[in-house]
Amino acid sequence: MIAVLMGGNSAEREVSLNSGEAVYQALKDQNIECFKFDWQGDNLDELWSQSFNKAFVVLHGRGGEDGVIQQQLERRNIAYTGTNSSASKQCMNKATTKAIWGQHNLSLAPSILANSGAPTPNVGFPLPWAVKPILEGSSIGISKVDDAQELTKALELAWQYDDQALIEQWIEGEEYTVSILGGKALPVIQIIVDHGFYDYDSKYDSNETQYLCPCGLPTELEQQLQSIALNAFDVMDAKTWGRVDFILDKNQKPYLLEINTVPGMTSHSLVPMAAKAMGLSFNQLVSIILND
Repeated sequence: MIAVLMGGNSAEREVSLNSGEAVYQALKDQNIECFKFDWQGDNLDELWSQSFNKAFVVLHGRGGEDGVIQQQLERRNIAYTGTNSSASKQCMNKATTKAIWGQHNLSLAPSILANSGAPTPNVGFPLPWAVKPILEGSSIGISKVDDAQELTKALELAWQYDDQALIEQWIEGEEYTVSILGGKALPVIQIIVDHGFYDYDSKYDSNETQYLCPCGLPTELEQQLQSIALNAFDVMDAKTWGRVDFILDKNQKPYLLEINTVPGMTSHSLVPMAAKAMGLSFNQLVSIILND
């Protein structure tokens, strides 16, 4: 029996419910015994009262991607999909991720941490800047700062979500994402938005966002992105499946943005799109994640 863990109490709850429903239907289509469990942050006793031997984790954001639910499952020796609790915690934290990637000489934009309640740090790299909460997904709480006088307002927004924010040099360029599945990099997808950057609206609500797969890059450059993504995934000790996001600047130099260890599985989602480009159906994708 498989428990599909979905919902959660993060800012990405609605997306997780959609992802969970899609995964649940795919399991049912394959005659796999399963049930949906809407975790709301305080109802885990209901989950433990049910009989199941593996959890399919489709909880996005806090609680699901930061190692919290994984740790609870580990304590009970219950198998689950994806990355373990300690690696999930590292991957969720943008500052920790950047520090580990930096130790492995991966290409990153300059950045600095800003702590709530502490003096605003001096930023030693050129505008524009991106200001990001370190523990949110789906571009929630992110601002673009074009003028240094806007920094305070951007930090105040980010600090609504976390006590720490990352101030990062904004790299102008094209966005690409590489999905990882079972130790392999899937075809690269280019993301084209109709405004600003790939924010929450672009990801989940807009019908104007374009996803190009094939991505249009020369084969050698696409393979380079896939290789970097696999390396970035592996050094974080991530497992089974995930997604690594990039910006390619005007000189086609890649910069790593972030890693997602429980990416979306909705109709707008990128891992199913990349899998489809490889000839994998959604049901096959779900089966691979479940059985890896």
